[in-house]
Amino acid sequence: MAWLWSFFLALSFLFPHITWAEEKIDFQIRSMKIGTTTLTVEIADTPERQSRGLMFRKSLKEGHGMLFIFPRERPQSFWMKNTFIPLDIGFFDKSKKLIDIQQMEAVGSVMEVPKSYLSKAPAMYALEVPQGWFAKMKVKEGAVFHLD
Repeated sequence: MAWLWSFFLALSFLFPHITWAEEKIDFQIRSMKIGTTTLTVEIADTPERQSRGLMFRKSLKEGHGMLFIFPRERPQSFWMKNTFIPLDIGFFDKSKKLIDIQQMEAVGSVMEVPKSYLSKAPAMYALEVPQGWFAKMKVKEGAVFHLD
């Protein structure tokens, strides 16, 4: 069993960007408005925050989500690695206009290889919310968001 710990220790030196489940990552909290709907979002604006995303969480409160902010507009790809909450994802262009909405299925275990979700056009922002949120709030493609 000691070899296993040595292996993980070696990995942490070889790949320092890997985030482990126990490591705490802080996210800035902001208020976001889309049309007439307001929600509370955690901001994922660094590679470390973006790679962690909503991993390892068991729930996400209604009216809450995570906003990913990228340095430039380009096709974005997401997956649900270690994400146990079914989510909707909305992709927004550089003008903050909603260009794509997709439903993402939760994984059943940390061993499952998740499906990838690619934006249908270049995007600069992505919003993850509980699955069904866009339909429930009647937020459709073309809607524009604003941060507080």
